[in-house]
Amino acid sequence: MKKNLLFLFCLWTSLSYAQDTTALHFAQFINQTNLYKHLHFLASDELQGRQTGTKGQKKAAMYISNHFQQIGLLPLVADSFGVKRYQQPFLIKRYFGHQYSVVLQPSRKDLKSKNIIRTENIIGLIEGSEQPQEYIVISAHYDHLGTQNGVVFNGADDDASGTSCVLALAEAFAQAQKAGFKPKKSLLFMTVTGEEMGLLGSEYFTEKPIIPLSGIKCNLNIDMVGRIDPFYANDKQSNYVYVIGSDKISMTLDQILNHANQTYTHLTLDYSYNSDTHPLQLYYRSDHYNFAKHQIPVVFFTNGEHEDYHRSTDDTEKIDFPLLEKRAKLIFFTAWEIANGERKW
Repeated sequence: MKKNLLFLFCLWTSLSYAQDTTALHFAQFINQTNLYKHLHFLASDELQGRQTGTKGQKKAAMYISNHFQQIGLLPLVADSFGVKRYQQPFLIKRYFGHQYSVVLQPSRKDLKSKNIIRTENIIGLIEGSEQPQEYIVISAHYDHLGTQNGVVFNGADDDASGTSCVLALAEAFAQAQKAGFKPKKSLLFMTVTGEEMGLLGSEYFTEKPIIPLSGIKCNLNIDMVGRIDPFYANDKQSNYVYVIGSDKISMTLDQILNHANQTYTHLTLDYSYNSDTHPLQLYYRSDHYNFAKHQIPVVFFTNGEHEDYHRSTDDTEKIDFPLLEKRAKLIFFTAWEIANGERKW
């Protein structure tokens, strides 16, 4: 009897963690070559640090929009003529002392003000085949600190790394769609701006949504995933990612994440920053928080802060591309299971 129970337990375990060969096939489009291509451009001096409202940020916006168009994502944002585009424009008001706020109801005075910054989120959609009104939002911010005293802050990890993941993930799912493997739920890929000014791009999206917030099943947010922080560098063990918020609103989301990791990527999921009492309070410091405020389940993926955080030395050559690929694949497999699975929350 005990042998039979042991056999059944082993059989259940093997079935529980059986890999989806279709997901594995399309995960191949998330690779170091593609990630490097995107990140190298986004973190280049040509973009001058991608500060919100600058020419460099506009170049990055165009690059992301073109990528979404080339891989076949649908535009969602209707302009004044009803034409749908990838860019969601909005305004930011600048105050003295480097204070900013998003403008939700712009006045004529705002439109003429010299203290107004014009910027845009970039949004592309893969429509679900069975539950198209249910959305998984995959996000990262593509702005950074710009140029200060003639020195460019390229922000390779913060957050060209996360933006590159969004672009690679979008391509993997787009390739699956072209091959006839359309997700059951819709996938919305979004890169936001204004994060460095106070999470303003994601605030605008959630306060002026182009899809019903009630339809968003979760937000998978990616902010700084290309490096190793001092704790793991000193420990000489870099096979990790910090996970924040996954169990705060929905335990099901946390279970799916852990199942995906145990099945495919085998990273150490570190919940250290998930504590409400942690002094860095990272749960409140990236774009997922604007979704969480609306009781939308979230996961924030990050490698933690390092010596180049918000410094001009945050450059491409310091990115760990094999680790970046592995972290991106974890997010892909998590999104794949949410988009195609039967679990509800």
